[in-house]
Amino acid sequence: MVKTAVLVSGGGKNLQSLIDARMFGEIPDCELTAVISSNPSAYALKRAEIAGLRRYIIDREMFPSDSVFTSAVTDKLRDLDIELVILAGFDFPIPDAAFKYFEGRIISTGDGLMTQLSAREVEDESLCAAALEAGLKKVEARAFFVTRESMENPIISQKFVEVQEDDSPRLRARLLEKGENELLPKAVNLFCRGLLKLLDGKVINLSEKTDEGEGEKAEEKPCDKD
Repeated sequence: MVKTAVLVSGGGKNLQSLIDARMFGEIPDCELTAVISSNPSAYALKRAEIAGLRRYIIDREMFPSDSVFTSAVTDKLRDLDIELVILAGFDFPIPDAAFKYFEGRIISTGDGLMTQLSAREVEDESLCAAALEAGLKKVEARAFFVTRESMENPIISQKFVEVQEDDSPRLRARLLEKGENELLPKAVNLFCRGLLKLLDGKVINLSEKTDEGEGEKAEEKPCDKD
């Protein structure tokens, strides 16, 4: 079992996707060891409580700076012997020092909407209109490894969600529900099974090689004799 911590700051929908995946046996090798919140009022903590998960509050307001705060988070992760860190709506960047301990072991999700909109500043309630104005038909959701080079986070998997004219203001919610919430448990499952790793900045998905190998074996299987 891979000891996993989920870092949260808000509603915790991605956390809920992991809780549900655990309940349905979809991440059998993942131990949801702890939920750590930067916000004592985050609804994610309620989700964790209902699921019977250990909860820790490291309140950002109690620290003089982001760097001191994130150092405290890193210390807690180390104290708990965490092997996999999941950023699930965590509002703060991971400090460089944390990568000394967790390089290649931090997973998060997001969408490519702002990139597809050329990084224009768009309010959430205007996202659908902006996407349609830009001629977007689909928007990408992705799961990725978080690295020091935050602009080049290696993508684990992607899914495209169709833009609908009646999405507004739910486009962001649909990207989360139909994209990120589906991709995250699958990525965690692969990592915890030892089939997913980060090597020299590139994602190695051994499940794909296994599938290819099985296909090759199937082709090599001799035909039945008459």
